[in-house]
Amino acid sequence: MNNPLQAQHLSRRTALQLLGAGSLGAALAACAGPGSTGAAAAKTAAPAGGKASGAISFAHWRAEDKEVFAKLISTFQSKNSGVTVRQDISPSNDYQSSALQRIRGGSVGDVFTAFRGAQFVDMAKVGVYTDLANQPFASKYDPTLIAAGQSGGKQLGFPYQVVFNMPVTNQDLVSKADGGKSPADWDAFLALCEKLKSQGVVPIAWPGGDPGNAGQLFNAMVMNNAPSDDMCAKIESGEYKCTDDWFLTTLKQYQQLKPYFQPNATGTAVEPCQQIFASGKAAMLATGSYHVAAVRGLGAKFAMDLLAPITTSADKAKYEGIYNATFILGVNTASKHQAAAVAWLDFLSDPQNAGVYANGTSQHVTVKDVDYTNPDLKALSPWLKKKTLLAPRFQFNNLDIRSAVEGACVAVVGGKSPEAAAANAQRVVDQQRKQ
Repeated sequence: MNNPLQAQHLSRRTALQLLGAGSLGAALAACAGPGSTGAAAAKTAAPAGGKASGAISFAHWRAEDKEVFAKLISTFQSKNSGVTVRQDISPSNDYQSSALQRIRGGSVGDVFTAFRGAQFVDMAKVGVYTDLANQPFASKYDPTLIAAGQSGGKQLGFPYQVVFNMPVTNQDLVSKADGGKSPADWDAFLALCEKLKSQGVVPIAWPGGDPGNAGQLFNAMVMNNAPSDDMCAKIESGEYKCTDDWFLTTLKQYQQLKPYFQPNATGTAVEPCQQIFASGKAAMLATGSYHVAAVRGLGAKFAMDLLAPITTSADKAKYEGIYNATFILGVNTASKHQAAAVAWLDFLSDPQNAGVYANGTSQHVTVKDVDYTNPDLKALSPWLKKKTLLAPRFQFNNLDIRSAVEGACVAVVGGKSPEAAAANAQRVVDQQRKQ
């Protein structure tokens, strides 16, 4: 089964979002990605197929993928006797904040990953990426899904994962409540939540105390409310404001969801949310498909699907859900063993090996011609063809602004009025834009 989302979902406009260019213009979007302005010149990577040797570090944040990567590393090392690969794994929040400093020195991350958006922009600017555009394995990726790894006209990295940053559902509970008909508008979504609550389950497990995961619900909450698809880029540029009507509407809808979150939602980390969802005590986990494998690891046996709240009337809804192309694989310019690093990336790019990763981690990938045998991947595969929006929260290149904007949603659930939360967030945006 081929992986790419249908071309209609990856229009020129969507490609613009993917590049995080926001209002930079179509001309820039056609040739460059985020961070191209002022980005350091990228060196050309060692060619694939060269003599590979040495001990290399693979830096990433997916601890839940450690065993699958270990299996792949074992296979890779058996075919490349002069190479050893070590995984250097950090929690996602730590990786977001400190990976660049560690990778620049070259002792960690001969091959490394990056989040789409702000982290990739920063890494591109300081020149830690080698240019991979001319590598033969580049043709193994769906070209419509790797634009997030481009900068300055170069292919600096390859997004490896296609994930859906929207609530995961317990289909047994949800189907019982909605009769198998997904809510097509905001009133229907609230009605579903009310039915679930009346059945004695938490409608939505939301990790409001974990900013990295709490913000995933934000994607779906703004996807149909916003005036344009590059709404977060325009908040950052000043064209839109947090006090605009569409954003106030979103905050008021968070306020309406408060009774349907678990108690103390704004203080809950992601692990307890996974636990109550896996145990059948919550009908939805408001993070994304990237947590399916973790939930299975906690013993969940029920069928899972995805469901994004439609925050408008059905006739005004442009999108059914959210996707992201991320986990951007790159080769470090400071690596002393670049041939080995390129060989490892070449290995991961093979459809058979990408299939081992995908099926072992319940994650779709950007590599073409992968055979998905994992039951959860098969169940979620219809979403590859639905009308989905590229996760807008990663349009923010200033993480302080993103934190303020998403923090307004958390503040409202915590009891602050939408107007006060919006005003506070906008003050931060204005301050950051002056710097």
